Amino acid sequence: MSLPPDQMPLAKPKISSEERRRRRRTADQLTMIRLKMAIGRVLDERSITAPAEVAAALGMPAAEATKLLTRHRWREGAVERLEAAAARLGVRLPEA
Repeated sequence: MSLPPDQMPLAKPKISSEERRRRRRTADQLTMIRLKMAIGRVLDERSITAPAEVAAALGMPAAEATKLLTRHRWREGAVERLEAAAARLGVRLPEA
């Protein structure tokens, strides 16, 4: 038995490339927040608070480490750098 044409299920609309980029950026922003929180928690647990100590723990210059952990805007490559810093500290995030 087939449905009449006016009751046929509609085809799923394709997502535009702009919408895919927007969704990916939103996902990256959420990942950045989770990574920053996890890294901050580990640093606090280890009593690492001075910029030089944070930089040494993350394996990057102090200015770069400070910018990476305090920046609120999304930047290209920030997720990858945060993931590398988290791996260096042994931080693992549960899969979303």
